[in-house]
Amino acid sequence: MSKVIVNQTITIDGYAAGIDQTEERPFGQDGGDGWGDRLHAWMFDHAEENATEVAQMAGARAHIMGRNMFGPVRGEWDRAWNGWWGENPPFHGAVFVLTHHSRDPQPMEGGTTYRFVTDGIESALAQAREAARGGEISIQGGADTVNQFLAAGLVDEVRLHIVPFTLGAGARLFDGVPPLTLEQIYARTVSTVVHVSYRVL
Repeated sequence: MSKVIVNQTITIDGYAAGIDQTEERPFGQDGGDGWGDRLHAWMFDHAEENATEVAQMAGARAHIMGRNMFGPVRGEWDRAWNGWWGENPPFHGAVFVLTHHSRDPQPMEGGTTYRFVTDGIESALAQAREAARGGEISIQGGADTVNQFLAAGLVDEVRLHIVPFTLGAGARLFDGVPPLTLEQIYARTVSTVVHVSYRVL
């Protein structure tokens, strides 16, 4: 059975994105200069010291994300949009995008195919399990999508990457999620982030 993993970068006050998300600032105002600079500097500017965690994230066999994480297009698919990650996205497998508006699958370079799921998180997870063939399934985000899976009891492990600043507002992890019992199974501190993993009991 595939393990369902949440991988999420958050501030120390629990936010996965700031306010005022736009196409130019997909993670909102985080005090950086653009594309989630402060939130994700650990991954892009300090990749060497975080190689273990980056490799873990890349090791999933299937991925699930919300439409807001996939892109800024709202309502019907009335413009071409194939994700923030260019023609060769980093997923290299099936990506199931939760949406209320149907769309044909979109194959990309490098083995990524976006599949658009209109009938909820349980359907997305069932399709991801079939695609993963026993490998890990990564719930990519955003926070609202992660919270839906947590609230439904569908997550096996939570991997948090906690960056040392606060936002005070935005999209927050665990909002609306009933109390959880977690077992810490991993922790590592480097210069820009604390990596902590929990098994959901």
